[in-house]
Amino acid sequence: MTDSPSLATRATPSSQGYDGSAPFPEQDAPAEAGPLQISLTTAIVVAPFLALAAGVWLAWGSGISLTDVVLFAVLYVVTGLGVTVGFHRLLTHRSFVARPWLRVTLAVAGSMGFQGNVVDWVAVHRRHHAFTDRPGDPHSPYRYGTHLRGQLRGLAHAHLGWMFSADPTPAERYAPDLLDDPAMVRVARAFPALCAISLALPFVAGWAISGTLYGGLTAFLWAGLVRVALLQHVTWSVNSLCHMIGDRPHATRRHDRSTNLWPLALLSFGESWHNGHHSQPSCARHGLGRNQIDPSAALIRLFERLRWAADVHWQRESRRGADRAA
Repeated sequence: MTDSPSLATRATPSSQGYDGSAPFPEQDAPAEAGPLQISLTTAIVVAPFLALAAGVWLAWGSGISLTDVVLFAVLYVVTGLGVTVGFHRLLTHRSFVARPWLRVTLAVAGSMGFQGNVVDWVAVHRRHHAFTDRPGDPHSPYRYGTHLRGQLRGLAHAHLGWMFSADPTPAERYAPDLLDDPAMVRVARAFPALCAISLALPFVAGWAISGTLYGGLTAFLWAGLVRVALLQHVTWSVNSLCHMIGDRPHATRRHDRSTNLWPLALLSFGESWHNGHHSQPSCARHGLGRNQIDPSAALIRLFERLRWAADVHWQRESRRGADRAA
């Protein structure tokens, strides 16, 4: 399959002569998205926050039920690891080979995290690695330069602003292997249904466990919408904060400013060891240091021991130092 001219233009960076501090060239600036995309993205971003406000109001004076807490934790872990282990380490970077049923299971779990269908997610992330923090990167916080105003604008763009732009990433170019995988194509097409299931499950479980409609509604709020909001913003923080704040102990490519941000390590299941990841993108472990907790790597290790995963890429000797070209 070949890219259409418009997609090819968008996918080709204008990085010639880029010095790492100036704003990206004007021709690389994404156009504004259409009304439908803006409406859907706004709903996905705003609705969970409205749910949080509603949940706090309902819980005022009575607290949150144990059922809601348990359902929240279980679904956060399942969908979060679906994104980190499935979408990211398995499908994007091919850090290991999974049995077909596990591959599909992880893709389904990641899809229930409300972060886009699996094919598009992988394509965007591979493009991010191809052009990290330089023209062509779909969500670099350095798009508008390195001065204070540009950094603040870039932080907002990297966190969620990029989703409101018309900057398509052609899957034909960045994820042809997934397009050739019938199972992944089916999971991608089922994305809207999987999102609906992701919200229906806590509602049904909460109603069944509590025996009341009210129990179902509070579970829908906390273990459904609020859980989605937390997972989204933790993931988006890896795109934004983990390119601006934190340590950079490992060598990466020129202009790559990925960082390790330890406060997010547990919530992100090890994804916030972002500098470690960018130094060895195909490594199944992102926390390359001795005390860097990485739950996603621990799960992959378990899969390996159960013989559900093979050809796992564990870390090589890491080079430490300043931001050197790799």
